[in-house]
Amino acid sequence: MHQLTLAEIARGLADKQFSAEELTRTLLARIARLDPQLNSFITVTEEQALAQARAADARRAAGENGALLGAPIAHKDLFCTKGIRTSCGSKMLDNFAAPYDATVVEKLAAAGAVTLGKLNMDEFAMGSANESSHYGPVKNPWDLTRVPGGSSGGSAAAIAARLLPAATGTDTGGSIRQPAALTNLTGIKPTYGRVSRWGMVAYASSLDQGGPMARTAEDCALMLGAMAGFDPKDSTSVDQPLDDYLAALSQPLAGLRIGLPKEYFGEGLDPKIADAVMAVVEQLKQLGATVKDISLPNMQHAIPSYYVIAPAEASSNLSRFDGVRFGYRCESPVDLIDLYKRSRAEGFGDEVKRRIMVGTYALSAGYYDAYYLKAQRIRRLIKNDFVSAFEDVDVILGPTTPNLAWKLGEKNADPVSAYLEDIYTITANLAGIPGLSMPAGFIDGLPVGVQLLAPYFQEARLLNVAHQYQQVSDWHTRVPEGF
Repeated sequence: MHQLTLAEIARGLADKQFSAEELTRTLLARIARLDPQLNSFITVTEEQALAQARAADARRAAGENGALLGAPIAHKDLFCTKGIRTSCGSKMLDNFAAPYDATVVEKLAAAGAVTLGKLNMDEFAMGSANESSHYGPVKNPWDLTRVPGGSSGGSAAAIAARLLPAATGTDTGGSIRQPAALTNLTGIKPTYGRVSRWGMVAYASSLDQGGPMARTAEDCALMLGAMAGFDPKDSTSVDQPLDDYLAALSQPLAGLRIGLPKEYFGEGLDPKIADAVMAVVEQLKQLGATVKDISLPNMQHAIPSYYVIAPAEASSNLSRFDGVRFGYRCESPVDLIDLYKRSRAEGFGDEVKRRIMVGTYALSAGYYDAYYLKAQRIRRLIKNDFVSAFEDVDVILGPTTPNLAWKLGEKNADPVSAYLEDIYTITANLAGIPGLSMPAGFIDGLPVGVQLLAPYFQEARLLNVAHQYQQVSDWHTRVPEGF
């Protein structure tokens, strides 16, 4: 049962081949046996999962037949879950149990999904390797000496190792797409505002977006259909009708116009990854797509722009963790100032402190115009590049990452080299457009991902292209040895 996709699980449950409780017990046993070598879970909610599974079986017995009814998933540990620890991978929130469910958690629970637990992540979603977690690094099931990508690395590793079929993730600069690429998964970052951020602990509020991760585009369509939609509790949520993501999967690709940005294929890209990407392009051409060379001239400014805007917003968002209201509090503070200083110094890890300091500096008097305001102007130019490009093409295609998964600890001494691994993904967050990564092959036994970008609210188009490619390829069916 652990090899089944979400879609296959839905059919199996509908045909009574197995019950939700049987499936849940099977996966909980796999998690207990295999996760110690991956470290993908922070919290396993066994009792709650079994109760939800039994409730799902009862609903099916009463005549309900929803696609996610009884389907096992897990949440990245920054989605608030009522009565269950929501740690954000940080010592700061190690003792925090949210008093409410995030909208995404609520929606998936209403659809009947069974939550197996909370997944490991880079601390407060800050990282590209899932090495900054207070609970230790997550390991890539394709090679346990390598990173799975971040910050949704726990979600990625658990799905790739067949501990569960799908999970939630969040994407601030590529944190769904990059780990999906490094672990041979499909992951989609929806348009900003498409999925509610209410109850999702913020890193950078104008960039964060929740989305699904799974093995196939079909499974992502199932998840996104349940997760997306307007939420009056989220002031950034967009009130726009949802597409039928499942119905869109079967559309032929004849006439699809694909843009290949020249900036994606220059210096810094592993030539073998470039070859794998072009092999996907050739396959899509055989399916009826046409290809056009395009340019995104301001992409070169994306990294510096992002690493001013995101830390600035993080500096503001993380100011609430002060040792007073909730979360970690230092022992025996001398006075209020000592409480603030020591609680934050002891509660936050190095990467979080680094970004808070950068962000606070960028927002400080005398530097706001020079850094933050200029970064926001560059952001608008990047958005304009995409708007212009989409006048001539339907989707933009390129590599998801410039390199394969690197060794654990390899980039710890040089954070900037890790930041550069997000070069192809962060522009989608700066512009707010949707992006998807899908499996595209292997190099030396390690997965390669291809990224697709589309205009605002065109998630259905991305899922359609990925699904059609997955009908004529089998990369997404490969399983890591030992899992």
